[in-house]
Amino acid sequence: MTRYELMRWLTFPIMPVHLRTVRNDIKTLLKSHRKGTSEISILDVGGRKSPYSIRIPAQITLLDIPQEGDIRESLNLGFTSEILNSIRKKRSNIKNLIIEDMTKSTLPDASYDAVVCIEVIEHVEEDAVFVKNISKVLGKNGWAYFTTPNGDFIKNEGPNKNPDHVRHYTRVELQQLLETCFDKVEVHYAVKTGKCRLWGLKSFKLSRPLTLIRSILGNIINGFQSKGVQEMSKKTAHLVAIGYK
Repeated sequence: MTRYELMRWLTFPIMPVHLRTVRNDIKTLLKSHRKGTSEISILDVGGRKSPYSIRIPAQITLLDIPQEGDIRESLNLGFTSEILNSIRKKRSNIKNLIIEDMTKSTLPDASYDAVVCIEVIEHVEEDAVFVKNISKVLGKNGWAYFTTPNGDFIKNEGPNKNPDHVRHYTRVELQQLLETCFDKVEVHYAVKTGKCRLWGLKSFKLSRPLTLIRSILGNIINGFQSKGVQEMSKKTAHLVAIGYK
């Protein structure tokens, strides 16, 4: 384990709730999808550093688009040579790194056991093609795990909206999209909204100890607040969806 992975692993209990949810869900899915003695292969689309997959017992391939354009650069979206070099140094369970647009995928069919796509689909213009290509690279009995930050309650609107989001999904819309390519689909809400969630989204900086303490406290409280919100359409954020083949 690298130093970066150790620090991420030790601090994961105080990370934002959606990241903890992703990690716990992936671990649960892996337990139900064993391959004997072989490790499961996971394609992480748009994952980059993907802290949720640290120490996950799987062979992980990271795929992302090249970082081109002012908006992508300002939001730190996509791969650059610098980011790729950083990942290689910081991560020990990454099998491969691919620079490619999933809507123009050249990956072989049925080449992965699972796909993870965290906070990505809302950035994709051709979402139907994107989902279709993800389904194609999955092998028999594979699964794809998606999250998106908005949902039925929080919308990407107003002066602070994310300029790189081309749409936001309601639960029904995301369900209907995934059902075009998967035999079974589950979609639910994941995080309780409110001031504690917003506190927790602030970056951790030792140079700002009061903000750091409030972020940690916010994440801990929000973890308790977010228990049992899977069917709550109001005052929740972050849809989680799983498509099964």
